[in-house]
Amino acid sequence: MAHRVVTSPSLKPFFLKKPISVAIPQHQRRHTLPASEFRNLTPQDAVSVFEIEREAFVSVSGECPLTLEEVLSFLGQCPELSLGWFEEGQLVAFIIGSGWDKDRLEQEAMSVHVPGSGTVHVHVLSVHRHCRQQGKGSILLWRYLQYLRCLPGLRRALLLCEEFLVPFYRKAGFTERGPSTIAVGTLRFLEMEYRLGGVAYARRNSGC
Repeated sequence: MAHRVVTSPSLKPFFLKKPISVAIPQHQRRHTLPASEFRNLTPQDAVSVFEIEREAFVSVSGECPLTLEEVLSFLGQCPELSLGWFEEGQLVAFIIGSGWDKDRLEQEAMSVHVPGSGTVHVHVLSVHRHCRQQGKGSILLWRYLQYLRCLPGLRRALLLCEEFLVPFYRKAGFTERGPSTIAVGTLRFLEMEYRLGGVAYARRNSGC
């Protein structure tokens, strides 16, 4: 987040004769973790990813969008299409995507990464149960889409969602493409698309 410095015309500037130096003990500096960090995920993050995903989805639909093996596969093949939000070193929210090369998503897209394609299939967005209802999903999705704009060759992002989630993704800039042929058990989905044209908005830790 950018910070602006605001000055008041009624206040006169003053200057210190010498800079103030504050010594920070080495043991404190060595163990300090960033309060908030956004970065690509790695296979080492897979277990944390799957634990958050399982808790979020199994209780609602009985199914996880990705198995642990698929999480490991995607984070090994295309970590650059993922984004994790870490607070004090702990994963609190994440998105995992993969490459796809056809106009519409098909069943194969659920488990396959197509390198060098212009479409990102967004498989899953999930937030840790202790961090929900705080707007983190919207913030992470915004950062992810801006980050994708920085990657050469990408033209759009596709995802599947249930009807009750359409307003959430529509607010983020996705448009509806109609019902998907993909189903998981009794669950039916709508396909949504986000066009990646334009210039990304620079933001600290955005990856651009």
